[in-house]
Amino acid sequence: MTRTAGRHDGLRAAVAGPVHEPGDPDYDEARRVWNADIDRSPAVIARCTSVADVVAAVAYAQAEGLEIAVRGGAHNVAGRSTGDDGLVIDLSGMRQVTVDPRRRRARVAGGALLSDVDAATQEHGLAVPLGAISHTGVGGLTLGGGMGWLTRQAGMSLDNLESAEVVVADGRVLRASASENTDLFWAIRGGGGNFGVVTEFEFRLHEVGPMVEFGLFFWEIERGADALRHMRDVVAGLPRSCNGFIAFVNAPPAPFVPEQHHHQPGYVLLLGGFGDPTEHARTVDRVRAGLPPLFDHVTTMPYTDLQSLLDDGMAWGFHCYEKSLEIDDFTEPVIEVLTERLPQKTSAHTALVVYRLDAAYAEVGEQDTAFGGRREPRYELFISPICPDAESLVADRAWAREMWDALRPLGRSIGGYVNEMYEDEENRVLAAYGRAKYDRLARIKGTYDPGNVFHRNVNIKPA
Repeated sequence: MTRTAGRHDGLRAAVAGPVHEPGDPDYDEARRVWNADIDRSPAVIARCTSVADVVAAVAYAQAEGLEIAVRGGAHNVAGRSTGDDGLVIDLSGMRQVTVDPRRRRARVAGGALLSDVDAATQEHGLAVPLGAISHTGVGGLTLGGGMGWLTRQAGMSLDNLESAEVVVADGRVLRASASENTDLFWAIRGGGGNFGVVTEFEFRLHEVGPMVEFGLFFWEIERGADALRHMRDVVAGLPRSCNGFIAFVNAPPAPFVPEQHHHQPGYVLLLGGFGDPTEHARTVDRVRAGLPPLFDHVTTMPYTDLQSLLDDGMAWGFHCYEKSLEIDDFTEPVIEVLTERLPQKTSAHTALVVYRLDAAYAEVGEQDTAFGGRREPRYELFISPICPDAESLVADRAWAREMWDALRPLGRSIGGYVNEMYEDEENRVLAAYGRAKYDRLARIKGTYDPGNVFHRNVNIKPA
């Protein structure tokens, strides 16, 4: 039921933070999310500034019969952080980060962005393994996984979670850890936002930076198959101190790119080094010797710059879509599909980015967390249409779906990474987790959210 302006004075009285509803001058800005293709009109938005605000908002929504959406960085590509006619619990007013360098721990409020965490932890030469787009919210990223530059060195974001403060459906504020509410702690490490609103995360920290090594290597479309084979061999043999992303992008108009190659599409290896610089240098030599790139750029940069390197290509205001897929390796059939279909994209911003998942990622037990992905050495492919307007997204969305369909028989799971799952297909959710893990999550959901209050997510129905 649509609410009218002024209807939610009870919520205004219950929370200290600002409340926005239709008719307010700042409502349209408050409802805006990262993906411009998502245009939703919530009945009311509560910008919470404390745990007490979150508790009050959860209670108000249930009393008024309003669907709840939880917003951190507003970066979910499917738009699950908003909705029509419901209540958005906006955590963007809760971005505090407190670092204990002696214990190597960071307490991170539920609305913090990756950039907030990186800035605070790098003051001490420390880091949390996070994603690779700095304006992403820490909350949604961590609850579903959290893959990025440090995954090979230290695992995913959720693997480094020590504890969390969670507001559950009945209004209780619970601490979840290895010794408190252990079933909830297991479930929130991979089960997404199904179990409540996480208002604080406590992470383990690792020595990183402040300066790290970086390399970018670019091959033209005509050498695509050879480039993919070469990058596959390089990435599979990386020392643990390095990580590499395989990608298909358009060359940026940057000073290190020869002008005649500006905006031209091609195959790219992004190489990060986080330990001994000589190991990174040896890998650079191997890349150049094995298949000389069209151009490259090797430098030392601040870790915070590396973390924001891809931000412009994923800036707010684009119309976006996402498909993800697991593969064991870049086999010849996979390479054939990619080299045939990747050049058919239409938007200059649309990209393929591939993460290598091994080393620390694969050292966590399959059942140790609720994460919906195999803990075996593999690759995760992200097919990402990123378009300047809704019209051009139509073509690249169809392109992405067709390529995903062509790759599906060559992968291991139809589920995909839950943080990038756009369509709410129940069979894909089950496939992502597997029957045993899904059933365990459903039982825990039945304990903490029997009414499925928190369902604007990759939803797990309560048992």
